[in-house]
Amino acid sequence: MLFIQILFYVFGFLLIVSSLAMILARNSAKSVLFLILTFFSAASIWILLEAEFLAITLILVYVGAVMVLFLFVIKMLDIDKSTLKAKFTGYLPLGVAVAAIVIIEMALVLGSKQFGLHKFSLPERHPSDYSNITELAMQLYTSYVYPFELAAVLLLIAIISSITLVHRSDGKRKSQSVSAQVNVKAKDRIRVVKIDSKINGVKND
Repeated sequence: MLFIQILFYVFGFLLIVSSLAMILARNSAKSVLFLILTFFSAASIWILLEAEFLAITLILVYVGAVMVLFLFVIKMLDIDKSTLKAKFTGYLPLGVAVAAIVIIEMALVLGSKQFGLHKFSLPERHPSDYSNITELAMQLYTSYVYPFELAAVLLLIAIISSITLVHRSDGKRKSQSVSAQVNVKAKDRIRVVKIDSKINGVKND
């Protein structure tokens, strides 16, 4: 057995174990850490398949940014465990049914008849000067530049929409009006008050 095949089986085993541990973990923070291990295992398999760009993107974007955001959100949210358990029990039958349907669909699509070795041979090894990032960039910014830009615009719209939906106006929050501050006049801000110099019958000089 080649060394690359041994690495593939090791990373595949870690990927499956960490995925199951992520689902079965009772602590949400530990679940996120197991998810990070899952991403690293998947990135290692992609490197073996000479997909360096996907591996680097998975580590930098998901592990470096999204997982850190998940940890902050989990630690900052005040979750009522009793309410969460009650909702989990109520939605458990529906979740099990949906999970079973998804597993059956994946088994039908990803079966050996469609993706077996007799259908697709092992990827050929490229020379040392081959760059996966260069090849991907050439295709992405030439043949598929318009779909790439359209996807970027759709993601921007999704970000703005999610912020708009989540944003709630709070009456207690203090906000400033920039236009009112710029157009303010001195007479609206300053009030001259004449104070009597006699206080308690004593004249102050």
